[in-house]
This record gives sequence, structure tokens and C-alpha cells, in this order.
Amino acid sequence: MAYTPTPQELALLHNTTLFQGLSDEQLQSVLQAARYYELERRGFFFHQGEPATTFYVILRGNMRLAQLTPEGRQVIMHYFGPGNELAVIVVLSKVDYPVSAEAATDAAALGWDHATALALMEQFPRLAINGMEMVAGRFWELQNRYRELATERVEQRVARAVIRLIHQHNGLRPAQSVPQLTLTRQDLAEMTGTTLFTVSRICSSWEQRGLLDAGREQLIIHNLEDLIAIADDMQTPSRNGSARGL
Repeated sequence: MAYTPTPQELALLHNTTLFQGLSDEQLQSVLQAARYYELERRGFFFHQGEPATTFYVILRGNMRLAQLTPEGRQVIMHYFGPGNELAVIVVLSKVDYPVSAEAATDAAALGWDHATALALMEQFPRLAINGMEMVAGRFWELQNRYRELATERVEQRVARAVIRLIHQHNGLRPAQSVPQLTLTRQDLAEMTGTTLFTVSRICSSWEQRGLLDAGREQLIIHNLEDLIAIADDMQTPSRNGSARGL
């Protein structure tokens, strides 16, 4: 039986990169071909090295994408939230999953296998065009990540990662809600190419300045404007109103 999305989920699906430009009727046909998946926290949609058979679009919850290096070190590659697609490119390429997808929270997603995806793209060419745009977008994102690692200060990289995650993870939340992220400081360190000690020091500094509260596995953002200023390498006002360099 096909999963029936809520009105909020349907609006979210319409705005995903893969489904943009589809009519309501076309999207309904795509959804009827999907399977519905639920995961508890710490569960996996797939593991690194397994044949890539199914891609997913997240409906609820957050996913942690991690890669194990040949030396046995785990590196967090991405955090994805509602509306993000997982493994579309690798499934269409019929290769192995390059990362593992672990639920950072309880999560739900819709999934399509390789054969179903190809049939839908033949039926709705817009899907194939959107898939090509996704490839270009991923390439652009990788270029930006490499540039950040090569040219930006650590605090700027961490702020930019937090801002990026906020944009990704608040798709189903009211615009006026306080941004919250479910991730550890170790995850944030791996995502930004630095150490746990450095991220802890940065988060402690931000807490003292009232920018956020950093729990064991959660960030609650209180001053998004100043975080954006740090990410953009601008000066932000101190508590007494004077400007200070970051």
C-alpha cells in the first residue's frame, strides 16, 4: 500500500531538488511507486560498501552520513534532514554506497529501487533533468568544502557548517521556531576537519556570548545573525556594543 504523505510532507517533497517541476499528478505517480521506511535512532538505511540498490528522500528526522577511511577512522561527511535525498546518484550509477547512513534521531523516508527509478525517469523526463542538476550541485558543494578547508579559519568553518545544517534541517519546522540541531561536538569536528578540543572551545566561547547552547548531542541557536556574521568572516558586536575581530 502506497504511503500517503501529510500536507506538510507533500509540500516538502514538491520542493526537493529531485521532484521540482513535477505536476501534482506526476508526483502522486512517483509516490505510489515508493516504499515507506522508518528507523529508530542509531538504525541504518545502508552501510558503506553495500551495493547501492535504493535511494531515499527523508520525511522526518536527521541522518548522519559517515565514511570509514582505510586507516579505520570515521569521518562525518554530511548531516541530512527532511527533504534531503540520499544516494540518488550512486543508485543510478549502480555502484556501492560510499558512506553509511545512520539515523541521528528517529527517522522516516520514502525509497525507490534502481529499476523503479529508471522506469520513472523514462516516464517523467523531468526527473532525469533534476538528477543531472543534483550531480552539478554536489560537485559545487564539494568545491566549496575544499575551499573552506584550505582558506578559512576554524571558527569560520564551524559557523558555516552550523548555518548549512540549520538550512537543511528546518524544512518541516515553523519559520519562527528556535533552530535546533541534533549532533555531537565530535560530529561537528569531523565535518569541519578539526579536533574535538577545538570545537568544544569554540562552542564554549559562543555559549558565553549568548549565540547558542551546546548540549551533549544538541545545539540550540539563539543568535543566528551573529553566527552568520562569523561564517561570512565579518565582525560582530560584543556585549558592550563595540566591534571586535573574530
